[in-house]
Amino acid sequence: MYGMTFRGIRKDYITIIRGRKRPPWAPLQRNILTVPGLPGGYLTDTVTNPRQIEVPVLIKANSFPDLQKLKEDLAGWLVTDTPQELIFDDEPDRVYFAVVDESLDLEEIVKWGHGTIKFLCPDPYKYGPEKEAIFPSDVVSLPYNGTAPGDPVFELEVLQPVTFAMIQNQNEEYMMIGKPVDVTDTPYTKYERVFYSDADTLTGWTTAAPGEIDGNIDGEMETNGIRFQAKSYGTGSTWHGPAIKTSLPEVLKDFRLTAFVSLYNKNTPAQVGRVEIYLLDENGNQVCKVAMKDARQGQSLAWGEARAGTNTDGHFLINEYGDRPGNWNDFYGHLRIERVGNVWQAYFAMQDPVTKKHHTRRFAYWRDTENKYTGNVAQVVVHHGQYGSLQPIEGGVYSINVFKINPDQSNEVPYIAQPGDIITFDHTTKDILINGESRKDLKDFGARFFELQKGENQFVVLPSNSFAVRIRFRERFL
Repeated sequence: MYGMTFRGIRKDYITIIRGRKRPPWAPLQRNILTVPGLPGGYLTDTVTNPRQIEVPVLIKANSFPDLQKLKEDLAGWLVTDTPQELIFDDEPDRVYFAVVDESLDLEEIVKWGHGTIKFLCPDPYKYGPEKEAIFPSDVVSLPYNGTAPGDPVFELEVLQPVTFAMIQNQNEEYMMIGKPVDVTDTPYTKYERVFYSDADTLTGWTTAAPGEIDGNIDGEMETNGIRFQAKSYGTGSTWHGPAIKTSLPEVLKDFRLTAFVSLYNKNTPAQVGRVEIYLLDENGNQVCKVAMKDARQGQSLAWGEARAGTNTDGHFLINEYGDRPGNWNDFYGHLRIERVGNVWQAYFAMQDPVTKKHHTRRFAYWRDTENKYTGNVAQVVVHHGQYGSLQPIEGGVYSINVFKINPDQSNEVPYIAQPGDIITFDHTTKDILINGESRKDLKDFGARFFELQKGENQFVVLPSNSFAVRIRFRERFL
């Protein structure tokens, strides 16, 4: 007698009994091409079909009415929209990804019920536990014991500026982003950081002046050591709250602003508030802003804004709630806006606090054909706002970066990553990330997402001595 764990949950009232059907390998479909006049045929290809698992179970309740309640609990446990982890007690080191299929007809006798649960595994393979290894050098060998090819995830911590990153296996398959530097090329920093604050001190910041934000400046800003947040908002009948500013070390024409912010609006619909970052010219005129706000009473609805120009004469690149209402509720992530010449771009994304991957993203591109919004950037402002006397929203600004964007030149190759950046080649999801942001636009034309093969896998990492490499994978079995 044994049981099972599904989506990390066990039920003590259920026991697996004899008669299970768990095939030793996933079902295979052999496609044969027959040729007239020739005996037999040619094997053209093999398709691995979804795996089906039948699990006979015994359910024990305290009474017949209790058995009916357990059936409801069983449905709440097993019926899911997406495949979940399924682990059997007699095979604890293997994981199936399954959804329950069809229905469960129980034969009920007083306080007992028995029947067969049918699982369907769209991914036909089973998996071992996740393994992790650190590359001791740029040339390594890694054993893989799965009976089916596996998908690795490579994480490369950058140790020095690089124009490209590449991992190649023993079959000369490779994944690469960026471009190596020829002898006639010169590497250069396209995004040169000129300002950074991790919001741990107010030193160097002063109170912004009237007109430098959309609303009235009142109250007091503070830092809790990890973010700028409102200590008090002051009073007012419209938008009001603290706003602080500081000067950049140089005046910029082409620039990029990135900020990491939060706005925790989801659980209290009556709350209204906003977090905003502005860039100003030398005279305190608004050049652009990014913001996350919730201006709805009685409904939680986070709203993102990325704007060139002022509130009265500006252009919004982003002015929405995302793909659907509530998409950005409890926002925790990145706001970005940049300008090169008369071309503006904006990017908003939430960040998973565990994996650091970006999700729920929005990208916008706009060309200012009239050249209306060309002011220099010289100052940055942080504002946390309240509307009237309505209850404000918790949140703040965790970090701010301002970059000077250097122009492209012939025979110059830009660095794609700097020390401390994390490059991820995720061969499972077929994605390429830099610090959690998808950057498949940097992928080399000939690069591909390759698989781990049974036996020894050899890897070469380039450029040499540029990365601390970690690999994660799960061995896959037929």
